[in-house]
Amino acid sequence: MQQTLKITILGSGTSTGIPVIGCQCDVCKSSHPYNQRTRCSLLISCGPYNILVDTSTDLRQQALREDIRHIDAVFYTHSHADHLHGIDDLRAFNLTVKKPIPIYGSTATLAHIKHSFGYIFQHHEKSTFIPRLQLSPMPAQIDVGPLTMIAVPLQHGSGKSTGYRCGPLAYLTDCNAIPEQSFTLLGDLELLILDGLRYKPHQTHFNIPQAIEMAQRIGAKRTLLTHLSHDIDHLQVNAQLPAGIELAHDGQTAEFMVPCYQMEHAET
Repeated sequence: MQQTLKITILGSGTSTGIPVIGCQCDVCKSSHPYNQRTRCSLLISCGPYNILVDTSTDLRQQALREDIRHIDAVFYTHSHADHLHGIDDLRAFNLTVKKPIPIYGSTATLAHIKHSFGYIFQHHEKSTFIPRLQLSPMPAQIDVGPLTMIAVPLQHGSGKSTGYRCGPLAYLTDCNAIPEQSFTLLGDLELLILDGLRYKPHQTHFNIPQAIEMAQRIGAKRTLLTHLSHDIDHLQVNAQLPAGIELAHDGQTAEFMVPCYQMEHAET
């Protein structure tokens, strides 16, 4: 037996969001919905389980747009503001799950979260309406309901970030290099979602040519480029990409059939 694994691109934009405040470039003035980009985040769903990758600055807007009603766990790629600062909006999900939400990430990422959002983790009054979260260091892999999340180490400039593999999907945002040992975790992918900021080189992100090279090396059946800047006009650039590689857009979905043994393994 099989069941459906669904992913939703909650946000496909870089740290400024698109349009950029005050910018009058053609992309920022564009009325095309694919050029309207909120900050990067991903929803992974299987049966009744919902996993969030990052709490982007635009989480409230994204959750309302996609009618997300509960979250079972959050996995953080790293601690930069555009991927983290929607964390306070997790408190609304506590009202439905009725228990602390586990948040996973590297030791460094969780330490930054605990320091920067002390009001969440230093409970002064139980009645205070704050997120109820459980800091959970990310092991090499962990099960959440039917879903197995595998950590994929990445290089992000002089720092590090964490990508995630879940079944036939890999989500690798905010990176400018993939360590050799991480390629062993990326075989036989149906879908790769990969950082591809712009055409010009960048110190901490793959540009479009670099992302194409990485995508072709990994060899997923389909690749979506995300974390897009306002240098990227969706229709123009998408038409120029090689076969099997596309630009992501907000609200984009994909579905896969996965074996039920994943659920049986997760529940044992």
